[in-house]
Order: sequence, then C-alpha cells, then structure tokens
Amino acid sequence: MPTPTDRRRRVRIGVAATGIVTVAALGAAALPAYAGSDEASGGKPGHGRTVDLQMLAINDFHGALEPPEGSGGQVTHEHEDGTTEQIDAGGVEYLATALRKARKGQDRSVTVAAGDMVGASPMLSGIFHDEPTIEALNKLKLDVAGVGNHEFDEGAEELKRKQNGGCHEEDGCYNDGSEFGGADFPFLAANVVDEKTKKPLLRPYTVRKMKGAKVGFIGVTLKGTAGIVAPDGIKGLEFLDEAETLSKYTEELRRKGVKAVVALVHEGGFPSSPAYNHDCDSGGDGLSGPIVDIAKKTDAGVDALVTGHTHEAYVCSVPDPEGNDRMVTSAASNGRLFTELNMEYDRKTRDIVRTSVEGVNKVVDREQSRAEDLSRLIKSWDKLAAPIANRPIGHISEDITQDRTAPESPLGDLIADSQLAYAKTEDDSAELALMNPGGIRTDLVHKASGDEGDGVVTYGEAFEVQPFANTVDLVDLTGEQLLKVLREQVGGDNAEVPKILQVSDGVTYTLDLTRSGEDRIVADTVKINGEALEADRTYRVAVNSFLASGGDGFPTLAEGGNHHVGSVDRDTLETYLTENSSEAEPLAAPAADRITVVE
Repeated sequence: MPTPTDRRRRVRIGVAATGIVTVAALGAAALPAYAGSDEASGGKPGHGRTVDLQMLAINDFHGALEPPEGSGGQVTHEHEDGTTEQIDAGGVEYLATALRKARKGQDRSVTVAAGDMVGASPMLSGIFHDEPTIEALNKLKLDVAGVGNHEFDEGAEELKRKQNGGCHEEDGCYNDGSEFGGADFPFLAANVVDEKTKKPLLRPYTVRKMKGAKVGFIGVTLKGTAGIVAPDGIKGLEFLDEAETLSKYTEELRRKGVKAVVALVHEGGFPSSPAYNHDCDSGGDGLSGPIVDIAKKTDAGVDALVTGHTHEAYVCSVPDPEGNDRMVTSAASNGRLFTELNMEYDRKTRDIVRTSVEGVNKVVDREQSRAEDLSRLIKSWDKLAAPIANRPIGHISEDITQDRTAPESPLGDLIADSQLAYAKTEDDSAELALMNPGGIRTDLVHKASGDEGDGVVTYGEAFEVQPFANTVDLVDLTGEQLLKVLREQVGGDNAEVPKILQVSDGVTYTLDLTRSGEDRIVADTVKINGEALEADRTYRVAVNSFLASGGDGFPTLAEGGNHHVGSVDRDTLETYLTENSSEAEPLAAPAADRITVVE
C-alpha cells in the first residue's frame, strides 16, 4: 500500500489540490486518493453567490456484495516513478464506510450510479434476483441510478419489480415471506422507449433539490443494449441514441428552469493506462471508445457525464459541442472505486460553474472498517444461500480460466463441451456447441474459496461463472448458415470488436488475423469432427437461449430451424462436472487449441 506520505501528497492544479483533475487546468497528474483518508473528502464553505456540491458516483456494481476475488477485486495504483502495485478493493461493507466518510461535513451531497448495479451478479445476490443488492444500495443511500444493459437481464417487467417492489412471480418472497420493498432510488431510462408510443419505460430524469440547489439527472443505457440482452425480455422496446436523448431532455429541463444537469450514461471508454489514478489528459494520452463521441455530441448544457459499461477507471475531460472541457468519469466495477466530484453551484444563474468541477477516483480499500449494517444484511442473505452455494459439484486439478486476451479459452471450451454433452442427451444427432465469451463471467479457481478444500467446485462458484440462467437450446443450421455464424464473429455488428465464440470438442478452423473482414475466418479450414463443412448439410447445434435469439450480433443463429428449448446452462455445467470429475480424478483445463490463430 502507498505510505501515509503518499496519501497526503499535494499537487497544485490551477486552484485545485489533492491530486484532483479539473476541467479548468488539464495536463496535471491525478495522484491517489483513498476512501479512508479524512483529508480526501472534506467540504468547503460557501462562496457568497455560490455553494459547494458534492457528487459521489459508482458504476457496474454487478451485485458484488462480498469482497470480489482475483483481478475483479483489485485496482492498479501507479506511483510517481512509473511503478505499479495491485491493491485489494471492493466489498459493499467497505463501500458503505467509504461513502459515509466522504459525505461527512457536506451540506449538499448526492450519490449516483451509471448502470449495471444488478445483473451478472455473484450467487449471493443473483440467486435471489438481486433483491439483496437493491436492499444494500438502499442502505448506501443511493439517490439515483441510470439503467445499464444488465438491468434487463431478467427482462423489463423484472426491472420494474426491482423499482417498485413485490415478490417474485415464480419464486415468491424470501426472508420468512416478507415482501420485497423495491428500490428507494429511481432507475432512469430516458432512451428506453415503447417502440409504438415512444414513451420511456421508466422515468427519463429526476431533479434533486439540495438546500436551494437544483440538479437534474438524466439516465441512458447504450443504444446497443438490444443486441446484448435476451430479446424476449425487451419485446416492444426501442433503445435510442444516447447523445440525442440526453440533449432532448437537457433542453426539457432547461425549459423547466433546471440548468445544472448531469448525465448518467451506461456506455464507456478506454483510458491509455489501467491505473485508476492515471491522468488521461496528459502527454497526449487520452480516452478512446464510444463515450468520447457521445460526450462530444451531447448538449453543452450537461455539466458532467458519469459513465460505465467498460469497467475502466478514468477521470477525463472531453470537449462539449461548444469546445469547452467537460468532465467524463468512470469508477471501474464491483465497487472497487468511487468517483468524487466537487463543484460550485451558482445560485444566481442556477447552474454549475463548469470551471470549478474537480474529480478524483478513490479506492475502496479493505483496511478501513466494515459497515456493521451491511455486514448484518450480507449475513442474513448468506444464511439463506449457504446450503445451496456450498454444495460440491465437481473437482478440478488446476485453474480453468476465461482468458479474454485470446480468441479461445480453457473455460470457454469446457462450457461448450458441457453444453454439447447435455444436447446429446436431448437429441443424439447434436454435433457441436457454441458459447458466447461474454456469458462467462469469472474463472473456476483451484484454490478453495471457503472450507470446501482446494480443487472442489461448489455450486456457488459455478453460479458465478454462468449467472444468467440462459437455457441450452438446440437449432438446425445448414453448413452455409454455420459458416455465416462464424463470419459474424468478425463482421457485421462485431466488425470493430470481434466476439469469438467458444467451440466444443471436434470443431476446428483457422482464424487468420492477417486478413481483413469476414475473410479472417478461413472457410476451407472449418471442420466438424474431422470432416470439412458441407454447405448444404444440416447440423444440429447447441447454443444458449441468448445466442439462439440472435444476441451478441449473431442474427443467423435466430434463423435456426427445429428450435428446442432445453435446461438452464448452469445446470448442464453442474452435470458435466459431476459426471466427468472426482476427487481421485479431477478435471484438467482443456488445451484451448481448437481455433488456430494466424497473426
């Protein structure tokens, strides 16, 4: 950990200090700020016609109530000499403590979120349809949240239940049958509209009044949400352009006399360094990705954009349409960081003084105390989950990972194999399985997560790998269609950011990265069980329900015939592990050598 001296270090940036990035003075390095340090979160007195506002922001929490493990539970700290270290971070008990410390002494403070608060969650939250996370966010005093794509994992109606409360339609009530109360904060979905009426699914914006200061918050998710969630849950909904929607409602708020506006945008960017405290405005380094274009197009009346989706950490400035710098922030994921923005509100103009906006990402380190009320909440839900989570379902001899840096991963192959094995029990003509990499959320780790023993895979661990509860479906595809599916990995909606499907044993082909476009899939190398792909032959293919409906930019899969809906994917993985491993003969990681990559 950095020393206390490191924590107290000051760098002057115009009139700002404490390692804070300001839109008034770009190019100075943002130094680390720690959530547990008093000096990192103090307020300032009023300034005559202006008063101070504080905004605390999180994004992509994904139901991470317990301290996340592995890289998902660390942040990279970059020292002044260029060296880096990994800091353990996250856990809602620590996040609660950090936010409460940051708010002390602040007369006007608001806590916001930029989507994916729920969905793709660990078992403790996911198995209960994320009710535990909503209850935790209520205790954190979250004031407002924009929706993200994962808020739609269980469909629009379930999102409404999370907002309004009530027991789950199928699973009923938990905690001795007490009815779920819903979120105390509004979910905002300005660009999610009924495709016929064009009315937003949920509130497009909200206005917070803080002792004479009025700030409007508009929430949008990425316009591509429909392509990355299960279509059945969002039937009849349309996802509009982010910048156009933000500009529309900024003007509406302006007409209502609300001139201070903050956008909560579930779309993000990529800074040039993985360090949470990297200054992405210095030395020509910057921010890339979709959020840059959105920020440049969004109405200049928006004073700051709190963003997410990419799970990156940044506090940057991007020019608005009038050429003025505007803060764009993201606080990584899993509650490892939060962003603190401080600014002045002009009571005469009723607007935020843009040049006063200061921002810094702060580490939610685990050296501070846990919030007792959140600990009690976790304990109560953990008691309900433990009998299910701790049940052993298999054994592995080593880590089986979801390596996102390579086209193919050992865990991806394992899941595809498990789905093919299940498919053959439903239809012995099944020949192959395809798995989307985005549906694999974490690794299977050999080291014990509890007292189950090293190498033991529990149901809870399998749940975290596949938390979406998709079904394993079977469809008929011709060889011509199957080749088209493979080409959709690197073409169409996936041309800029390829999505390489994980394939079951027996599927082989060459991915030639020296070629361009769809030609990167070398057609004459595609083989199924050693036989060349035949264009006019029909193949029985196993895919999850998300892919079967055309998700992740694979529309040809939605054209598959003879569609059969099967069991939940997580259950098929459990069965495969149980039947193919034991304590005496644990399962090893697949070699991940089915796709030959030419670079």
